[in-house]
Amino acid sequence: MFANYLIGLREGLEAALIVGILIAYLVKIDRRDLLGRVWAGVAIAIAVALGVGAILTWGPYGLSFQAQEILGGGLSIVAVGFVTWMVFWMGRTAKDLATNLRSGIDRAAQGAGWGIVLLAFLSVGREGVETALFVWSTVGPSSDTSSGAAWGAFTGVLLGILTAVVLELLIYRGLLRINLSKFFTWTGYALIVVAAGVLAYGVGDLQEAGALPSWGAPLYDISGVIPPTGVLGSLLGGLFGFTPIPTPLQVVAWVLYLVTCLILFTRLVRSKKSPATASASAPATVPETA
Repeated sequence: MFANYLIGLREGLEAALIVGILIAYLVKIDRRDLLGRVWAGVAIAIAVALGVGAILTWGPYGLSFQAQEILGGGLSIVAVGFVTWMVFWMGRTAKDLATNLRSGIDRAAQGAGWGIVLLAFLSVGREGVETALFVWSTVGPSSDTSSGAAWGAFTGVLLGILTAVVLELLIYRGLLRINLSKFFTWTGYALIVVAAGVLAYGVGDLQEAGALPSWGAPLYDISGVIPPTGVLGSLLGGLFGFTPIPTPLQVVAWVLYLVTCLILFTRLVRSKKSPATASASAPATVPETA
């Protein structure tokens, strides 16, 4: 549940910040007539994200076990790719987010301003689809939608999104100032760890389907110490995709991904720590331009 709360909070805050920037800038340039366009784009984006979630949830039921495992493993890897891209993209562009969006708004607001609908849809829709895909990959295609895991995932992401909305409202009203650079840095590290577990989970699904070699017996078995159905095993599984009986390929994929991404992300974070970029938390103060 925590992993899904984290992805909901992270993606939700990104989307909420973007919407806040759009609204604040339109108010500043006296184009309040286009605010309805923003909400139309947001509504379409939410509908698309819900549609993707529905397709992922109920679509695989008619497939064979092997097909479900291939679909689940493949989409888990795709979800890891999306989340990794999102973590590094925000790490590079957080300080320029407001400037880039304002330039896009200036172009989209020309004429009747229907481009604002597209801008809002693309900006928010990307976050929504990424959230749906990643959350679904942590539950799996074969999970019962009425199961505790499915409802826990849904509850976690919903709470994360609601938290993000509340934070953005407080930021917009000037009641809260947070260092978004640190926020996105630490959640970036946490999501890299979570994504490593999802990657290992996806590799395991593909091995069960025969799409990847199994490489013989499991590398180790600590299920006697940490039962997968026990409290600790369930907690670690929900947070990090932990499995007490991993295959060699799962361990190799987990280690390679985790080490590589942590090194690259740390280098990115350190490269931003200079006097010229000390104001990387600027997105938190964007609403003040209204």
